[in-house]
Amino acid sequence: MIAPRMDADVPVVGAGAAGIAAARRLRARGRSCLVLEAGSRVGGRAWTDAAGLDLGASWLHVAEVNPLTALARELGFTLHDDGRRRRDLLLAEGGRPATAADRAALEAAGDAWEAAVAARAAQREKQGGPDIPLGEAPPRGGRWDATVDHWFGAIINGIESRRSSLIDYVATVLDGQNLQVKEGIGTLLTRLAEGLPIRLGTRVRRLSAGITADTETGCVQGRAAIVTLGTGVLPALAFDPPLPAAVTQAIAGLPLAPVLKVALRAAGQERFRLPPFARLGRMVEGPDDRPCSWMLWPFGRPWAVAYLGGSLAESLPDAVSAEAAARAELARYFGAAAVARAFPDPATVAHWPADPLFRGSYSYARVGAAGARAVLAEAAPMGGRLRFAGEACHTRYAGTVGGAWESGEAAAEAIHVALG
Repeated sequence: MIAPRMDADVPVVGAGAAGIAAARRLRARGRSCLVLEAGSRVGGRAWTDAAGLDLGASWLHVAEVNPLTALARELGFTLHDDGRRRRDLLLAEGGRPATAADRAALEAAGDAWEAAVAARAAQREKQGGPDIPLGEAPPRGGRWDATVDHWFGAIINGIESRRSSLIDYVATVLDGQNLQVKEGIGTLLTRLAEGLPIRLGTRVRRLSAGITADTETGCVQGRAAIVTLGTGVLPALAFDPPLPAAVTQAIAGLPLAPVLKVALRAAGQERFRLPPFARLGRMVEGPDDRPCSWMLWPFGRPWAVAYLGGSLAESLPDAVSAEAAARAELARYFGAAAVARAFPDPATVAHWPADPLFRGSYSYARVGAAGARAVLAEAAPMGGRLRFAGEACHTRYAGTVGGAWESGEAAAEAIHVALG
């Protein structure tokens, strides 16, 4: 009898942080693997461009326990502590510079928001009852309440608080140290992927119980598989037999937030008297006001980087509209003429929702889908020979590169055990 073809013990679908971590762990366990990546590069939603700018993931969150922190240091990467909540330039009503009293009031409103959200989640856990929108928990009507809610919702969580789960938000809220990587997080992942068997430009269309990965260039045969695609594109991958209903419901309950990044490069020496890593923020003025967040001059480089999330990002269908929105926002701080002089060249725009390989940035849980991450992380269809991994699968550090990395390692360990 002729032995069946075997390309690798474990095909890994996707070469982002989770796929790279899974492949490294499988090889450490003595398992052969083959990483299949539809795009032309590794790193997934961590992407550092040729200018050294992180267009996707920008921080090593919770750096004290993030596995990538130690790996970055071992490789000699340069890390910078981003701090917390600092605003070098904060605007209050009418665009006037915030006073010390304004800043103190904003800080107090932020503390009250976090305390109220934590208390409401604890009450739900104690008394039971259904999940509720995150936006129902925090204070409303205070002078800075809408600003704080917008910051924690559309900016940090990537989606307005009324659209996401309270229970999931509290379970995955991030604390601790945030580090930026001078050489870029995408560069870090590229280094960590060196030596791995990776096929770029290889989109997997179907995965069957064989285990057979059907790609646009042929089939890849294995004994088990790990799928690390983000939930924005995971529904497009066909499974034979179909996934259990609980798994498909979990995927649907964890959409990707529509976060964009717009980077303007200063052509001259104008720095608006702001230091490296300067942060800009302003008060929300009215129900339809949707500010973006800014970081200027990271590592002393001539970039002003805007982060746009939630319904603002959803209203911007392409790079042109995203750049226009970012320029209009920056003009509120420095004036339209000054912004035009300082940044005469077209922006670099990372429009993740429009990218067909991703369709979004990082996951949030819809209201009522608070348990979806655990379902996806623990799912073992196809007789235990299929596992999912990625930031959406991490029940504590969701939405982070470190969470994706840990998830990939966990999936590889589970597959190693299943193969015996």
